[in-house]
Amino acid sequence: MDVPEWEAHLERLRRQKDRFFATDLQSPLPLEDRGAFHGLAYWPPDPEYRYELEMHEPEKKQTLEVADTGGQTRSLWRWGQFHFDVAGRRCTLHAYKSDPDEDRLFVPFRDETTGRETYSAGRYLDLEPYGNLTQEGKWIVDFNEAYNPWCAYSEHYVCPFVPPENWLQVPIRAGEKHYPLTSR
Repeated sequence: MDVPEWEAHLERLRRQKDRFFATDLQSPLPLEDRGAFHGLAYWPPDPEYRYELEMHEPEKKQTLEVADTGGQTRSLWRWGQFHFDVAGRRCTLHAYKSDPDEDRLFVPFRDETTGRETYSAGRYLDLEPYGNLTQEGKWIVDFNEAYNPWCAYSEHYVCPFVPPENWLQVPIRAGEKHYPLTSR
């Protein structure tokens, strides 16, 4: 996908999400916030934050216990790692699965914008084989699609915290910013 087509696709996804948040019965926004909601805040699309990466899978998959915002723990399978550079610094992110039989990869992360420009508990990426896996077997890891978990919008949702192994020491100024109607 060329850059203008990619940008147009990303902008369409963002408009759809804003409509969903504003009007859908399943929206995570509290009803009292919807009247003041005028869309989520995003960084402009930046192709520098879009990568096509090999996933390095361990020979033996292990589970990791992760706390969530509700005080419980969840088991996540460490499924693989992505290695990439941001502003000349080497970074590694782990990809997880809740169930070994699912196709989707879950990539939670924190970065140097966390708690300042973005949600204080971190952001997430979901990677689906049908949309994020290239014909060459590389994964498209696009931080422009990074989103806040639903617990950023309402205390009625519980979300897993980002494991420390996915705390990046660089800013990722792509994707969703801090939710403007709350200080959560």
